[in-house]
Amino acid sequence: MAVIGVGHVGQHHARIYRELPGVELVGVVDIDRAKLQELSKSLGVAAFQDYRDMFGRVDAVSVAVPTVLHAPIARDCLERDLDVLVEKPLAETLEEAEELTDLAKRRGRILQVGHVERFNGAVRALHRMVKMPGFIECHRLSPFPQRSTDVDVILDLMIHDIDIILSLVKSPVTQVRAVGVPVLTDRVDIANARIEFASGCVANVTASRVSAERVRKIRIFQPDTYISLDYASQEISLYRRLPGDPTFHPPQPPRIIREEVVVEKEEPLRLQLASYLRSVRERTRPEVSGEEAVEALRAASQILAKI
Repeated sequence: MAVIGVGHVGQHHARIYRELPGVELVGVVDIDRAKLQELSKSLGVAAFQDYRDMFGRVDAVSVAVPTVLHAPIARDCLERDLDVLVEKPLAETLEEAEELTDLAKRRGRILQVGHVERFNGAVRALHRMVKMPGFIECHRLSPFPQRSTDVDVILDLMIHDIDIILSLVKSPVTQVRAVGVPVLTDRVDIANARIEFASGCVANVTASRVSAERVRKIRIFQPDTYISLDYASQEISLYRRLPGDPTFHPPQPPRIIREEVVVEKEEPLRLQLASYLRSVRERTRPEVSGEEAVEALRAASQILAKI
């Protein structure tokens, strides 16, 4: 393995690959020489400033560079028959994302996308509970990050929730409405979208990178059930409506109970990378495939177009 781009996220890819069994981290790549040397020394691996210097030395890579570079670097790696994990979003444009998935299919390579919230313990538990979602509400707010400002907040933050929503609803998008404004950059820094599905489900999604507080929550309403999930704490609150019993005297009205939800908590990124390595070894479909990432990017592109 090698990690291309060892900034805020990529350095954790490198750390975890160094710790996981059955994988050798050959090297790390970054154009920031000081950052690169510090990490390569702490991990005891080779340092490269040009990712092409690792061709022929590795079987697979993680690509954790700025979004605008995802497509050209991932394309080069796939064309050299490497398996590739690309951090979210898969690419800056839908056309680039579709090109990468087609290329991976033609070359018979694994292409996984780093939608890490899929590996959140609470999200995994959530998928077992959601059957007929009628309304979904998401809030993903954070202070200004000083990074990832090469793209709008939709591709920076909202894309996480878009991917989760699509994996829960499993129905075609029929209409998108959206508003958004730039605040501290020349890109959209805060946005809200209303996504309607053929199933009748409606999702209301808000993302901001200019907020005073940090919030990462999703709420799902379905017949007789309300579920609230906190991504950060990996905790779920579930409330269920129980029917009344008219045979009682006096008749028993409907009531709401809170159910305890047990969540297995692990580091989501570690689970994601372990899953990627299984796909590489066993040549199986990734848990978050390029095709699924394309659909998330398609919805994100619709939101950007409306704004």
